[in-house]
Amino acid sequence: MKMHFCIPVSQQRTDALGGRYVLYSVYLDGFLFCKVRYSQLHRWNEQLRRVFGNCLPPFPPKYYLAMTASMADERRDQLEQYLQNGAMLRHQGCSELCSGPVRLAVQRSWPFAGLLKSVCRARLEEVTVDSNMLRSDVFVGFLKLVQLDTFSITTKRVSLDIFLPDGRSIKVEILTSDTAERVLEVVSHKIGLCRELLGYFGLFLIQFYKDGQLSVIKKLADFELPYISLRSSEVENGKVGLRKWYLDPSLDSRLMDCRAAVDLIYMQAIQDIEKEWTKPTEVQRQKLEALQKEDNQTKGTLLDTDGPQHTLNQNLELRLQYNEDSHWQWFVISTKQAFLLSSCLKKMISEKMVKQAAENPEMQIEVPEQGKSKTYHSQQSQMDHIHQDFRTLFISRLKGNAN
Repeated sequence: MKMHFCIPVSQQRTDALGGRYVLYSVYLDGFLFCKVRYSQLHRWNEQLRRVFGNCLPPFPPKYYLAMTASMADERRDQLEQYLQNGAMLRHQGCSELCSGPVRLAVQRSWPFAGLLKSVCRARLEEVTVDSNMLRSDVFVGFLKLVQLDTFSITTKRVSLDIFLPDGRSIKVEILTSDTAERVLEVVSHKIGLCRELLGYFGLFLIQFYKDGQLSVIKKLADFELPYISLRSSEVENGKVGLRKWYLDPSLDSRLMDCRAAVDLIYMQAIQDIEKEWTKPTEVQRQKLEALQKEDNQTKGTLLDTDGPQHTLNQNLELRLQYNEDSHWQWFVISTKQAFLLSSCLKKMISEKMVKQAAENPEMQIEVPEQGKSKTYHSQQSQMDHIHQDFRTLFISRLKGNAN
């Protein structure tokens, strides 16, 4: 699915020889990610095509004469679309899967007008994330370099505090150029988290308040540099935190053989209830209290704590359009965390598809699961069943958290 890249602004600059060029400010999940020139992106595109072929999205062409204002705007829009779809592979002859019952969009009401097209309106069979590309040296290497250059950070050893859901923090030694994926590996080694379970967890940018409250702002992408993202975010009292990154509670069972993983999801369940981010039933609450008293975190199934994260009514709108009985219905959520909610909803769709595919061996859907791509065979009736289940699941949770 599309990544939340956008290029809301660009600047005219002059190089050392007096030549003029345009510097594009690239934002990821609403935060400045890097500033790059067209020539840098053009070279990167050529490198990617040498490795991955012509399955990449189209790259805006060179102009050998001076650009008009409309041409400059068109190039900026094209570069934005390229970045949003940069990690996608396009497949021919596939049916549209997600353009019907569910549509998502994030609308910016922050200082840049317009509609952010990094949405869940993706055609999941036609355009799928290529996990090999996301982890390739040519992809990650370029993004690491432009982050370091933009914020004038050199590669050096530093200490970084990683906060756990119970409020404790652990200090890890990393490089300023280490990606979130690499930092997660370092953290997992320090706390004893099984390496094969890394895909179920992620690093998040979290804002802590003086009254003890906190807000999960965004998930750090695997190719982001946590040290730089933390310093450049300008989030007051921001920290990097470790949290689970899956929304289907049935996946808890896959983590039960790893004590460190159980500890993490148990701590997060406690935190989510204390912060009133989730609303357990009375039976679930009594069960959790009993587990706390017994200090036996592996008895039974853990609580369903997969509700939306704490949200703030500020700046952004997440618009959800879904089809019910041939009529389109809209939900509009005003929140500072529209990007995070969009990522969570896309995660829900992906997990639901993987689960349905496992239950129906004849399905054929290519979706990334915990960093791996799996292929299944599908039929339209089964796709409709996925849509119906997802619509019921999301609407019920949305209404439940609105009460």
